[in-house]
Amino acid sequence: MNEPTDKQVLILGIGNILWADEGFGVRAVETLNQRYTFADNVTLMDGGTQGIYLVQHVQSADYLVVFDAIDYGLPPGTLKCIEDDAVPQFMGAKKMSLHQTGFQEVLAMAQLLGDYPERLLLVGVQPKELEDYGGSLRPVVRAQIEPAIEAALDWLGALGVVARPRATPLPEDARLTPPQIDLEPYERDRPPEEAAPRLGDARILARDDVRFDPKPVEFDGPRLSVCIDHRRDD
Repeated sequence: MNEPTDKQVLILGIGNILWADEGFGVRAVETLNQRYTFADNVTLMDGGTQGIYLVQHVQSADYLVVFDAIDYGLPPGTLKCIEDDAVPQFMGAKKMSLHQTGFQEVLAMAQLLGDYPERLLLVGVQPKELEDYGGSLRPVVRAQIEPAIEAALDWLGALGVVARPRATPLPEDARLTPPQIDLEPYERDRPPEEAAPRLGDARILARDDVRFDPKPVEFDGPRLSVCIDHRRDD
């Protein structure tokens, strides 16, 4: 292991936890944050699907690690790490959702502005299932969270970035995501399959008495009439 470094490090998980294996990146960085602590020069972040809004964070990083679900065209659950200049092409070559194209643009913008990470690591896993709204990671993908974290820590360790196991559990208010959508309660409390497609999930609705209903509302009031031809006098 190299000597400890004071380089600015960003460890980023991106993806959408609402679409099954699309949430791998977020779940990986969430687990990493729960189990390890780092020096003050290291930032762990749930980037979700923020896309271009992450550019300022990428610009400030000397070393960048990204966890994500990537379509490598490999068997489901395959873990593959990509480094440095090869990373951008994998973030958009076979995009699975808008966040990947968005993050490819983040990297391009950071480079254009002259603030690009010195070192870059993409820790990606091949998804098995994406078309499952409200679903969680499939077992073959979830099994790669630990190996993904180990791969990232090995890479960072070689650069002098030290991770220390937490002596005590991380308190809820220090987690990257609200406790209601932590991996375990998210999977445990998911509504039964027969309830899908859902018009609202009680775990994420602000109020229990609020229900999203897309049907048109009947209107009995006066109708508005607008003339778009200015030549008419009536």
